[in-house]
Amino acid sequence: MPHLFSYGTLQKEQVQLETFGRLLTGEKETLTGYRLKMLEITDPEVLRKSHQKYHPILEFSGNSKDEVEGILFEITEKEILQADEYEVDDYQRIEVVFKSGKKGFIYAGK
Repeated sequence: MPHLFSYGTLQKEQVQLETFGRLLTGEKETLTGYRLKMLEITDPEVLRKSHQKYHPILEFSGNSKDEVEGILFEITEKEILQADEYEVDDYQRIEVVFKSGKKGFIYAGK
């Protein structure tokens, strides 16, 4: 089962219910070598689901002192495609290794 790291709106229950039709289960995780920036969202559907005009976005720094806390969710192959649909074009999905040694997907800036 794939893992998806959320550091922002995918942690919201309403976003999970509307995107996946269920609440996700996961555990706290840390991503190193990245920092957060804010991105203005203009997609009306994403704005409706998240109720937030600005969303965090990961930016690769390469500095091991930079860390981002979040939740590593267990999802299905179908749900990763649903998450792709939710995220706007400014994000790209990539696979990384987390501080714990687990692998999973993140959405980071292009």
